[in-house]
Amino acid sequence: MYTFVVTIPVDFEKEIISGKRPIIQVSIDATRMTQAGIGAGYIQNIINAEIMSFLKVSNILPVGIVTRMKYNPNLTSSWFGGVMEIISMISLLSIILTGAALIREREHGTLEHLMVMPLNAIEIMLAKVWSMGLVVLVATALSLIFVVEGFLQVPITGSKFLFLFGTFLVLFATTSMGIFMGTIARTMPQLGLIFILTILPLQILSGGITPYESMPIVLQKIMYFTPTSHFVSMAQAVLYRGAELDVVWLNLVAIFAIGLVFFTLALLLFRKSLSTSL
Repeated sequence: MYTFVVTIPVDFEKEIISGKRPIIQVSIDATRMTQAGIGAGYIQNIINAEIMSFLKVSNILPVGIVTRMKYNPNLTSSWFGGVMEIISMISLLSIILTGAALIREREHGTLEHLMVMPLNAIEIMLAKVWSMGLVVLVATALSLIFVVEGFLQVPITGSKFLFLFGTFLVLFATTSMGIFMGTIARTMPQLGLIFILTILPLQILSGGITPYESMPIVLQKIMYFTPTSHFVSMAQAVLYRGAELDVVWLNLVAIFAIGLVFFTLALLLFRKSLSTSL
């Protein structure tokens, strides 16, 4: 998957020497909007610098950019903002709802009622995960169909079912993160502080706001172990570019594997907290 493709004509050097202005085609994937806007300027500067160095001149700008929009020709911001807002809200709502539900049960004493019933820790945790995940999944489907596609008139070229399947997998991971935070925190204010420290890096550094390729390599490798990074990549590929399962299957496998790790860690901590409460 390429963001920029530069096509240089065959007789480019000959035409430059003879004083002509040959055409260089730069094809940019505009669905990666931040990279596209910044990269177009970088490419122009690089080509200008190389040509002026070759011609040994410093007073001309041999290359100019003529922009032709093939995707989103009217530059409607809702085409990007609507979809990205749904992607951001999925992780935000699933984490906070699951963590808050666990905190409220502890504060109201209903968690102790569950502990005296013939239920084990994994059954209690799975009940929280699937119930809160189902709420967010249904809200995501309704928002995508009725708000983004219906009200905002954003064209969705990819498979909605594939996107919702990826959402289902990422909800498995994020709701497990919510259980983990709800187990560590003892009150809602504590949960709120932990949530802020967690959700901001997840949203800013997962590729939805900050270009993933522009981050330091170390940070990229760290974010590779978060489910939201793979989910943003998968969702943009499916909804913007119409990618099928053969393109995004690796992202789906990574999301499930990371979710399984988070679920296991949350289960171990949750089981330990229940045993100490008895």
